[in-house]
Amino acid sequence: MRRIYTGLILSICIGGCAIAADAPDAWPRWRGPEFNGVARGDAPLTWSDKEHIAWKVQVPGKGHSSPVIWGDRIFLTTAVPTGSAPAAAPAPPAPPAPPAPGGRRGGFGGGGGPQVEQKLMVLAFDRKTGKQLWEKTAIVATPHEGYHGQYGSFASPSVMVDNKHAIAFFGSRGVYCYTHDGQLVWQKDFGIKMRMTMAFGEGSSPALDGDKLVILFDHEGDSLVVALDKNTGRELWRTPRPAGSTWSSPMVITVGGKKQVLVPATKFVAGYDLEDGKLIWQATGLGRNVIPMPVVSDGVAIVMSGYQSPNLLAIRLGGEGDLTGTGAILWQNQRGNSYTPSPVLHEGKLYMLTDNGTISCLDFKTGRPFYAQQRLPKSYSFKASPVAANGKLYLATEDGDVVVLKMGEVFEVLATNTLADQVFIATPAIIDGAIYLRGQNTLFCIR
Repeated sequence: MRRIYTGLILSICIGGCAIAADAPDAWPRWRGPEFNGVARGDAPLTWSDKEHIAWKVQVPGKGHSSPVIWGDRIFLTTAVPTGSAPAAAPAPPAPPAPPAPGGRRGGFGGGGGPQVEQKLMVLAFDRKTGKQLWEKTAIVATPHEGYHGQYGSFASPSVMVDNKHAIAFFGSRGVYCYTHDGQLVWQKDFGIKMRMTMAFGEGSSPALDGDKLVILFDHEGDSLVVALDKNTGRELWRTPRPAGSTWSSPMVITVGGKKQVLVPATKFVAGYDLEDGKLIWQATGLGRNVIPMPVVSDGVAIVMSGYQSPNLLAIRLGGEGDLTGTGAILWQNQRGNSYTPSPVLHEGKLYMLTDNGTISCLDFKTGRPFYAQQRLPKSYSFKASPVAANGKLYLATEDGDVVVLKMGEVFEVLATNTLADQVFIATPAIIDGAIYLRGQNTLFCIR
């Protein structure tokens, strides 16, 4: 699942501000430079297979990690089968997942039986030409568990990049830190074999703030959040969590001048001290299968779930202890919440996209809808998160289309762009007037 499924307030702001400030020419994480899905520049409005494709390049294997960018380099992960057969006959497919919101079925789980050996790889491409600069095999391994047959992969978490490092997290198969030139700096195997609900696969991406790399292991075993020194891989702290399977990602925020790690999970959300991992606050009220990343602005965090018992919590940050049922919960919402795609926050408006193709725009402060569960021109399915640039919202579909909306209080479709025979599960990246789209086996640059 993706991921499986981006003016800051100085005293209470989105974390990673130092990375964003030092990197005007970067999309360093899968939710963009500000963690809210919003690019700093513009992006093309229209394109097709025959126009505005600057380049396209084949990507081997299967992976749903989103492209991340620093300077002239794009980083991706993928998993390539080696051809080695499993030790025994594969287990039968898991039963179908319960219906997703809107009646669409979730597909099949991956099963826990024998899997095919995989090369888990990190790749770098030249941003201007698409030329592959290097590829490194992080590890050759036989996964202990499968993934969602349609939406999963063994390379779903996105790379985290700063001015020196490209850090790839392969979940149960470890974390690997490279230079931008592909030299391995360090690697770490936690010895954890995650057990995900329905064997749907692993998908949480790491967070990076200063020298601290934060990784989440939420599964049907002993869940935890852990911090490492990004330069050496040395473990700094780990904190157990009473959480089940989560596909969201940790996010570093600043509250009252101090850094916190914000992590949603099944049925609750929590904030941890970035220095020592101690729990600062928590609030219950989310549903199951939490996937969307939070968004934060003006001292308020928006966290949501869109599966069973869907709910959205708008939480005033700064409190301690159990915030459930207190005045810190400013408003809630149960309709039109994102299940897989993460929301976009821009100019006080929250944009939420459902898997079955409805879009809502809410007032960030009050939850009042400007429009709610608006249908798009066609019946689409979504797993990629929306991204925004210069007042335009880009929705990459499973059907090869990217629908472009005008951002604002009124729903308006500006363009529908089609690339034939493509399926978009990975979230696009936008930088310097170009949009980068990862299809099933192809990476596109559109200028």
